[in-house]
Amino acid sequence: MTSTLVVGAGSAGCVLAARLSADPAHTVRVLEAGPVWASAVEMPAHLLDPGHLPVGPDSGVVWRYPGNIVRGKLIGGSGAINGSYFVRPTAADFAAWSAAADSARWSFDAVLPLLAELESDRDFGSAPGHGARGPIPVQRTADPAPVSREFADRCAALGFAEIADLNAVPASSTAGGDPGRPPDTGAGRPASLGADGFGRVPLAVAGGRRAGPALTHLYSALTRPNLDVTGGTTVTRLLLRGSRVIGAEWARGRERGTTFADRVIVCAGAIESAALLIRSGIGPESQLRSLGIPVVLPAPVGAWCTDHPEIGIEYRGPVPESTTVALEYVLELDDLELRPYTPMFTPGLRRLGVALMSPEATGELTLGSADPAVPARIDQGYLRSARDRDRLRAGIDVAAQVLGLPLGTVDDTWLRTYLGTSQHLSGTCRMGPVGDPRAVVDECGRVHGIEGLTVADLSVVPVPLHRGPQAAVVLLAALIADLYAV
Repeated sequence: MTSTLVVGAGSAGCVLAARLSADPAHTVRVLEAGPVWASAVEMPAHLLDPGHLPVGPDSGVVWRYPGNIVRGKLIGGSGAINGSYFVRPTAADFAAWSAAADSARWSFDAVLPLLAELESDRDFGSAPGHGARGPIPVQRTADPAPVSREFADRCAALGFAEIADLNAVPASSTAGGDPGRPPDTGAGRPASLGADGFGRVPLAVAGGRRAGPALTHLYSALTRPNLDVTGGTTVTRLLLRGSRVIGAEWARGRERGTTFADRVIVCAGAIESAALLIRSGIGPESQLRSLGIPVVLPAPVGAWCTDHPEIGIEYRGPVPESTTVALEYVLELDDLELRPYTPMFTPGLRRLGVALMSPEATGELTLGSADPAVPARIDQGYLRSARDRDRLRAGIDVAAQVLGLPLGTVDDTWLRTYLGTSQHLSGTCRMGPVGDPRAVVDECGRVHGIEGLTVADLSVVPVPLHRGPQAAVVLLAALIADLYAV
């Protein structure tokens, strides 16, 4: 029988399966709903191009949900289709995460050695807290696109400090401050905001290719006889015997089957992991009964989640001369991130994104059907909080200064008109101690009340992160894999 069944070969699943299968005595089987190519050389070239985001209406490698929400549906998951952004969460993020989990395991000082072990930073590999021999290549664009250079120049002209390394370790990591923050001169700073600064985005790329977890972790492990990865297979329900998981049911085209395992680790992403638990009878009792699903364990699955609301400001600009990664620079302002995108999402128009990285409002994920083919519903809860609306307005004011564009009155209607999402949903299976009414899993990702069942992906992250989540997902998966490898 399989030692560990991993549900999902996305970013987390790739890392977990590779690290667990390093032990020849540990058999690992991975079931992935999307396509899995036999080797990295067989992957379509456009999926390896970091300047291409294959998420359009004709894409065959994404999950689609109401509200224009998409997720990667292929080996590597969203890490195989994203913009290669690989910025670490801040030390303050880890302090909040550790507090919410009631565990020092997630403090910045505790995770820093693993962060360094995972990376091969081509620019700062010899700096404190960095690594130069890890599986994930990290580098910053050496020759930014004109729109990126112009953005950086305008930020400097407004008096914002340039941050050489957004992944730098704080001078005192135990102080809980954000990494890489030089002293603030305050010159040219908008009075309403404390300016952090702008810097080049650390990217998971190498040799002009997107270096997602499928390439950096899983493909190099596929020759192991104790590792099996199967694509085109949707796990429809977890199998439970009393309060213990014993395997999962799956569908592959018209074929139906069952895989038994000593342990199941769900890595299907913040949406599909929560949906799978609910379909298996682990979720809010009223929702389970309304769907006709037998109640196995009442749990607040999907009841608390967050994402980064993003306002897209479009303006006239020249057509890009060539393609590059979507984001080469960002400007960080407290809990805001300004993003000068290099591609044109609308013909003839450039876009500057203003993202709120620590929203006060939370959302909810629910199922409208027990049928796995029916997409989950996500109510993001955006703009419900007056504080969130005020913070976005403050960011838009700075964006107008950076662009030199008058935007007029930015009222609530204006915000709703231009509101989008950063596609960073997390927290649907929130981490926390026993007794926390919002918690689904413990500090190690183990589902409260179900033996042998773990969730290890963005769904367990219990706090909003101040950076995009890819580095956090890889870290989380590696840490949980190492816990089980001991």
